[in-house]
Amino acid sequence: MVSGSTNGAGDCPREPPAEACRRKESNQWLRRRLLQRQLHDGAALRISALTLRLGLLWHRSPPDGQAMQNCIDELQNELHTVLEELRDIAAKIYPPLLDEAGLGPALREVAHQLEAPITVVASGERFGAAAEGAAYFAVAQYLAALPAGAQPTKVMIRRDNDELMLSVSDINACHAELMDDQIWPLGGTVEMVDVVDGDRPGAATITVRIPCE
Repeated sequence: MVSGSTNGAGDCPREPPAEACRRKESNQWLRRRLLQRQLHDGAALRISALTLRLGLLWHRSPPDGQAMQNCIDELQNELHTVLEELRDIAAKIYPPLLDEAGLGPALREVAHQLEAPITVVASGERFGAAAEGAAYFAVAQYLAALPAGAQPTKVMIRRDNDELMLSVSDINACHAELMDDQIWPLGGTVEMVDVVDGDRPGAATITVRIPCE
Protein backbone atom coordinates (compact mmCIF):
# COMPACT_ATOMS: atom_id res chain seq x y z
CA MET A 1 0.00 0.00 0.00
CA VAL A 2 1.32 3.45 -0.89
CA SER A 3 0.91 6.01 1.83
CA GLY A 4 0.13 9.67 1.15
CA SER A 5 -2.67 12.22 1.22
CA THR A 6 -5.44 11.86 -1.33
CA ASN A 7 -8.81 13.45 -1.81
CA GLY A 8 -10.63 10.13 -2.18
CA ALA A 9 -10.90 10.41 -5.98
CA GLY A 10 -8.47 7.77 -7.28
CA ASP A 11 -4.85 8.81 -6.97
CA CYS A 12 -5.42 12.57 -7.36
CA PRO A 13 -3.42 14.51 -4.75
CA ARG A 14 -5.23 16.81 -2.37
CA GLU A 15 -4.82 20.49 -3.19
CA PRO A 16 -2.90 22.62 -0.67
CA PRO A 17 -5.35 24.64 1.46
CA ALA A 18 -4.27 27.96 -0.07
CA GLU A 19 -4.76 26.68 -3.63
CA ALA A 20 -8.13 25.15 -2.77
CA CYS A 21 -9.27 28.46 -1.24
CA ARG A 22 -8.07 30.41 -4.27
CA ARG A 23 -9.83 28.03 -6.67
CA LYS A 24 -13.05 28.26 -4.68
CA GLU A 25 -12.92 32.05 -4.67
CA SER A 26 -12.19 32.20 -8.41
CA ASN A 27 -15.15 29.93 -9.12
CA GLN A 28 -17.37 32.19 -7.01
CA TRP A 29 -16.48 35.21 -9.14
CA LEU A 30 -17.12 33.25 -12.32
CA ARG A 31 -20.55 32.25 -11.00
CA ARG A 32 -21.27 35.89 -10.17
CA ARG A 33 -20.46 36.96 -13.72
CA LEU A 34 -22.60 34.19 -15.22
CA LEU A 35 -25.55 35.11 -12.96
CA GLN A 36 -25.25 38.75 -13.96
CA ARG A 37 -25.31 37.75 -17.61
CA GLN A 38 -28.32 35.54 -17.01
CA LEU A 39 -30.23 38.43 -15.46
CA HIS A 40 -29.16 40.85 -18.18
CA ASP A 41 -29.68 38.57 -21.16
CA GLY A 42 -32.72 36.74 -19.82
CA ALA A 43 -35.24 38.42 -17.53
CA ALA A 44 -34.20 42.00 -18.30
CA LEU A 45 -34.45 41.54 -22.07
CA ARG A 46 -37.83 39.82 -21.80
CA ILE A 47 -39.20 42.66 -19.66
CA SER A 48 -37.88 45.24 -22.14
CA ALA A 49 -39.57 43.38 -25.00
CA LEU A 50 -42.83 43.13 -23.05
CA THR A 51 -42.79 46.87 -22.37
CA LEU A 52 -42.45 47.60 -26.09
CA ARG A 53 -45.26 45.18 -26.92
CA LEU A 54 -47.56 46.95 -24.45
CA GLY A 55 -46.81 50.23 -26.17
CA LEU A 56 -47.67 48.74 -29.57
CA LEU A 57 -50.90 47.34 -28.15
CA TRP A 58 -52.08 50.83 -27.27
CA HIS A 59 -51.42 52.11 -30.80
CA ARG A 60 -53.54 49.28 -32.18
CA SER A 61 -56.44 49.84 -29.76
CA PRO A 62 -59.56 51.92 -30.63
CA PRO A 63 -59.12 55.73 -30.41
CA ASP A 64 -61.57 55.98 -27.52
CA GLY A 65 -59.86 53.33 -25.43
CA GLN A 66 -58.79 55.74 -22.68
CA ALA A 67 -59.26 53.11 -19.97
CA MET A 68 -57.00 50.72 -21.86
CA GLN A 69 -54.38 53.43 -22.31
CA ASN A 70 -54.36 54.15 -18.58
CA CYS A 71 -54.01 50.46 -17.80
CA ILE A 72 -51.15 50.04 -20.27
CA ASP A 73 -49.39 53.12 -18.89
CA GLU A 74 -49.57 51.68 -15.37
CA LEU A 75 -48.24 48.31 -16.52
CA GLN A 76 -45.37 49.96 -18.38
CA ASN A 77 -44.42 52.00 -15.33
CA GLU A 78 -44.42 48.89 -13.16
CA LEU A 79 -42.31 47.00 -15.70
CA HIS A 80 -39.82 49.86 -15.86
CA THR A 81 -39.52 49.74 -12.07
CA VAL A 82 -38.94 45.97 -12.11
CA LEU A 83 -36.39 46.37 -14.89
CA GLU A 84 -34.42 48.97 -12.91
CA GLU A 85 -34.47 46.70 -9.85
CA LEU A 86 -33.12 43.79 -11.92
CA ARG A 87 -30.35 45.98 -13.34
CA ASP A 88 -29.44 47.15 -9.86
CA ILE A 89 -29.26 43.54 -8.61
CA ALA A 90 -27.15 42.51 -11.61
CA ALA A 91 -24.73 45.39 -10.97
CA LYS A 92 -24.30 44.37 -7.34
CA ILE A 93 -23.58 40.77 -8.35
CA TYR A 94 -21.08 41.67 -11.07
CA PRO A 95 -21.31 45.05 -12.83
CA PRO A 96 -22.08 44.74 -16.56
CA LEU A 97 -19.57 47.49 -17.42
CA LEU A 98 -16.84 45.61 -15.56
CA ASP A 99 -17.64 42.49 -17.59
CA GLU A 100 -17.82 44.34 -20.90
CA ALA A 101 -15.14 47.04 -20.64
CA GLY A 102 -12.86 46.20 -17.72
CA LEU A 103 -11.71 47.57 -14.39
CA GLY A 104 -10.78 51.12 -15.43
CA PRO A 105 -14.13 52.13 -17.00
CA ALA A 106 -16.09 50.40 -14.22
CA LEU A 107 -14.28 52.29 -11.45
CA ARG A 108 -14.61 55.57 -13.34
CA GLU A 109 -18.37 54.99 -13.43
CA VAL A 110 -18.40 54.40 -9.66
CA ALA A 111 -16.47 57.61 -9.05
CA HIS A 112 -18.85 59.53 -11.30
CA GLN A 113 -21.96 58.17 -9.58
CA LEU A 114 -20.58 58.91 -6.11
CA GLU A 115 -19.12 62.25 -7.23
CA ALA A 116 -15.95 61.09 -5.48
CA PRO A 117 -12.68 62.99 -6.06
CA ILE A 118 -10.91 60.11 -7.78
CA THR A 119 -8.76 59.74 -10.88
CA VAL A 120 -8.43 56.29 -12.46
CA VAL A 121 -5.39 55.52 -14.60
CA ALA A 122 -5.70 52.13 -16.33
CA SER A 123 -3.83 50.42 -19.13
CA GLY A 124 -6.95 48.85 -20.64
CA GLU A 125 -5.67 45.30 -20.05
CA ARG A 126 -7.99 42.55 -18.83
CA PHE A 127 -7.18 40.36 -15.81
CA GLY A 128 -9.94 37.76 -15.57
CA ALA A 129 -13.31 37.78 -13.82
CA ALA A 130 -12.04 36.90 -10.33
CA ALA A 131 -9.19 39.43 -10.11
CA GLU A 132 -11.24 42.22 -11.66
CA GLY A 133 -14.26 41.50 -9.49
CA ALA A 134 -12.26 41.46 -6.25
CA ALA A 135 -10.38 44.65 -7.14
CA TYR A 136 -13.56 46.42 -8.23
CA PHE A 137 -15.56 45.70 -5.09
CA ALA A 138 -12.58 46.44 -2.83
CA VAL A 139 -12.10 49.92 -4.31
CA ALA A 140 -15.84 50.60 -4.71
CA GLN A 141 -16.42 49.73 -1.05
CA TYR A 142 -13.67 52.15 -0.04
CA LEU A 143 -15.06 54.92 -2.22
CA ALA A 144 -18.53 54.48 -0.75
CA ALA A 145 -17.05 54.98 2.72
CA LEU A 146 -15.32 58.26 1.82
CA PRO A 147 -16.61 61.19 3.88
CA ALA A 148 -17.69 64.43 2.28
CA GLY A 149 -14.76 66.66 1.45
CA ALA A 150 -12.26 63.78 1.28
CA GLN A 151 -8.86 64.32 -0.29
CA PRO A 152 -8.55 63.51 -4.02
CA THR A 153 -7.61 59.89 -4.64
CA LYS A 154 -5.68 58.39 -7.54
CA VAL A 155 -6.09 54.75 -8.59
CA MET A 156 -3.52 53.19 -10.91
CA ILE A 157 -4.17 49.78 -12.53
CA ARG A 158 -1.67 47.74 -14.50
CA ARG A 159 -0.32 44.23 -15.04
CA ASP A 160 2.92 43.14 -13.37
CA ASN A 161 3.76 39.76 -14.93
CA ASP A 162 0.99 37.43 -13.74
CA GLU A 163 -0.49 39.84 -11.20
CA LEU A 164 -3.00 42.65 -11.29
CA MET A 165 -1.33 45.56 -9.54
CA LEU A 166 -3.55 48.30 -8.18
CA SER A 167 -2.33 51.27 -6.16
CA VAL A 168 -4.51 53.80 -4.40
CA SER A 169 -2.87 57.03 -3.26
CA ASP A 170 -3.99 59.30 -0.45
CA ILE A 171 -6.20 56.60 1.00
CA ASN A 172 -7.33 57.03 4.59
CA ALA A 173 -5.57 54.34 6.61
CA CYS A 174 -8.59 53.71 8.81
CA HIS A 175 -10.53 52.52 5.74
CA ALA A 176 -7.80 50.32 4.30
CA GLU A 177 -9.03 47.19 6.08
CA LEU A 178 -12.14 47.31 3.86
CA MET A 179 -10.00 45.94 1.03
CA ASP A 180 -8.57 42.92 2.82
CA ASP A 181 -11.67 40.71 2.76
CA GLN A 182 -11.96 40.95 -1.03
CA ILE A 183 -8.25 40.44 -1.79
CA TRP A 184 -6.75 37.75 0.43
CA PRO A 185 -9.02 34.80 -0.59
CA LEU A 186 -7.52 35.01 -4.10
CA GLY A 187 -3.99 34.83 -2.76
CA GLY A 188 -3.57 38.59 -3.08
CA THR A 189 -1.67 40.97 -0.85
CA VAL A 190 -2.38 44.44 0.49
CA GLU A 191 0.55 46.66 1.43
CA MET A 192 0.09 50.05 3.04
CA VAL A 193 2.68 52.82 3.39
CA ASP A 194 1.87 55.83 5.56
CA VAL A 195 2.19 59.27 3.99
CA VAL A 196 4.14 61.70 6.14
CA ASP A 197 2.19 64.92 5.76
CA GLY A 198 1.03 67.08 8.63
CA ASP A 199 -1.84 68.42 6.53
CA ARG A 200 -3.22 64.91 5.91
CA PRO A 201 -3.08 62.91 9.14
CA GLY A 202 -3.80 59.21 8.63
CA ALA A 203 -3.16 59.32 4.86
CA ALA A 204 -1.50 56.34 3.20
CA THR A 205 -0.77 54.75 -0.16
CA ILE A 206 -1.97 51.19 -0.59
CA THR A 207 -0.76 48.67 -3.14
CA VAL A 208 -2.85 45.62 -4.00
CA ARG A 209 -1.53 42.61 -5.90
CA ILE A 210 -3.83 39.82 -7.10
CA PRO A 211 -2.84 36.77 -9.17
CA CYS A 212 -4.65 37.06 -12.49
CA GLU A 213 -5.16 35.38 -15.85
